[in-house]
Amino acid sequence: RIVLVPVPRRRGLIFDRNGVLLADNVPDYTLEIAPGQVENVERTIDDLAQVIEIGPGDRRRFRRLLEGSRNYDSVPIRTRLSDEELARFAAIRYRFPGVEIRARLFRTYPLGETASHVVGYIGRISQADKRRLEEHELLSEYAGTTHIGKIGVEQSYEEKLHGRAGVEQVEVSAGGRTVRSLSRTPPVAGSNLVLSIDVRLQQLAEEWFGDRRGALVAIEPKTGDVLAFVSRPSFDPNLFVDGIDSQTWQALNEDPDKPLMNRPLRGTYPPGSTYKPFMALAALMSGTRTPQDTISDPGYFQLGNHRFRDSRPSGNGIVDLRKSIVVSSDTYYYKVAYDMGVDRIHDFMKPWGFGQLTGIDLEHENTGVLPSSQWKFKRFKQKWFPGETPSIGIGQGYNSFTILQLAHATATLANDGIVMRPHVVQAIEDPMTHKRQRTVPSESYRIDLRRDYLDLVKSALVDVNRFGTGRIAFANTGYVAAGKTGTAQVIGIKQGERYDARRIAERHRDHSLFMAFAPVDDPKIAVAIIVENGGFGAQAAAPIARKLFDFYLLGKLPSEVPEDLLPRLLDEAELRDVPESVEPEQVAEPEPKP
Repeated sequence: RIVLVPVPRRRGLIFDRNGVLLADNVPDYTLEIAPGQVENVERTIDDLAQVIEIGPGDRRRFRRLLEGSRNYDSVPIRTRLSDEELARFAAIRYRFPGVEIRARLFRTYPLGETASHVVGYIGRISQADKRRLEEHELLSEYAGTTHIGKIGVEQSYEEKLHGRAGVEQVEVSAGGRTVRSLSRTPPVAGSNLVLSIDVRLQQLAEEWFGDRRGALVAIEPKTGDVLAFVSRPSFDPNLFVDGIDSQTWQALNEDPDKPLMNRPLRGTYPPGSTYKPFMALAALMSGTRTPQDTISDPGYFQLGNHRFRDSRPSGNGIVDLRKSIVVSSDTYYYKVAYDMGVDRIHDFMKPWGFGQLTGIDLEHENTGVLPSSQWKFKRFKQKWFPGETPSIGIGQGYNSFTILQLAHATATLANDGIVMRPHVVQAIEDPMTHKRQRTVPSESYRIDLRRDYLDLVKSALVDVNRFGTGRIAFANTGYVAAGKTGTAQVIGIKQGERYDARRIAERHRDHSLFMAFAPVDDPKIAVAIIVENGGFGAQAAAPIARKLFDFYLLGKLPSEVPEDLLPRLLDEAELRDVPESVEPEQVAEPEPKP
């Protein structure tokens, strides 16, 4: 009889921005059974197991694949055969009609864990995948295809990477052996992807986290190119290509460090003091403050019967807007937030991407929470209480953003309010002509900002790294960097108590954050970092940013922060950016003035 046999296509390759191969196709051999040509499939498998090792997992996978196959399809029972196994089967092949050795291309990820949350992985097509393909009328395009992208760009660019299968018209004998090929339509290879990721920068950033948990996103402000996208800890995508074993799957899922979680994309955190530069611009652009306005910072902000503490208990004296950023005055921003109100803050922050989808070319991005009175009523069926607003000003309260959103906002600030959509795929490449098409050719929109206000905030961020909390991490750089440290609360403390990390379980300690860009006059890189439970922003996150900038801008690896400077750093750094937890009902509104 004559049958139509799909001819598999070659899946597109994935490279970093410098041509380093991140996802490849490697030829290998599989042992396959055509059920329609075998009298008894189970007995055949038992007989094969006497020649080639076939484990329980191989049998389970075969049964799953058999359910969705057609009778004349060949279904793999063993993959990636060794040379010795090939030779053993070849010697007794005549005993197994309907069983064939086939050469197939297998996906492999040469760098293992590096950038695994960006690249993603492919896996066998599941019933859910088939239903989705049927809904989009694409199932016929996957004839002869066993795998599909599951996460990362392998998933989000599946249509580009997949290509089109070919078709061969084949005459077969009654025993299922191929007699001759009658005609052949060749397959079309999938497009290659050129990522914006600099894999060397990515590897170093991952290394600098050590065994700590956290996330880092570095962006080129003028283009929106994501230069590094770090989620720690990570996983090896090669484990998933052929079907992960149950023990490894269970270990990954039950790991308390959550290696499968894409932290920059899915994890949400309070931004702490990294929010203050944006609050400063909000205060200026709304007319709530002028650059010359000052307050007397006694170390707290009093609202009715409640006192919101400053991270510096003794206060910061007379504070204007520039100083409020450099010394990270909580008191200043408690009052700014209270005077602005939550809805005006929300409206200013929304165009920066806080609490919004950035539109990055990865699936399942988390929106986070940018609070407003409308949001709270919809979420909790409660009105907004005035006592909830001050905490918003220092990046606490209901604020909950992804590190991707913070990096995107930082890049927009560095780019003078010109918004470029962040993306991890820089270009799509034709595999034959190697012609490339950029994915984000132009800006999305612009945020209306006064030039003098923008310059004031940027210069204050430079002073943070010269005289403020970032000064030790950024001492003696060969460039001018702007930055802001942040420390975000994980659990609340009672009023009157002092935070002491040594008396708190490690996973309950504050998060360490840092946002920065450099060089200030012509920004080439903007970054946002969180080290979970890492403590002060200057202690854990800022040194990683310094190393990142030194390597990317100067091509060198910086020395470590001298150990003898760390105690002084901790004494002089912001002690904490958060107030104690307060229920809204407990905060009394002050009596209105006549």
